[in-house]
Amino acid sequence: MSHVNDFSPEDLNRIIEMAWEDRTSFEAIERQFGIKQADVIKIMRSELRLSSFKRWRERTKGCITKHETKQVESDLRFRCSRQKTISFNKISKAKTNF
Repeated sequence: MSHVNDFSPEDLNRIIEMAWEDRTSFEAIERQFGIKQADVIKIMRSELRLSSFKRWRERTKGCITKHETKQVESDLRFRCSRQKTISFNKISKAKTNF
């Protein structure tokens, strides 16, 4: 079992960020950081305010995408379906007036 002190502040921030993301599964967090779902919950409980933790926990309890074994094959994507693709590494930017 990993403890909060085992991670750098950057790693803790990334674990919390990944845990908040709806499409990032607990298995993906385990592959990257080597911690189980129970450890992620403990980290979230210790690092978040109580109200934030309760809100996050309520969201993840019924979230099918947080567990790879419960996901439908078509839901296994890493970006939003409405996100534009970047082709030839050219990013279009809106002109801004300064």
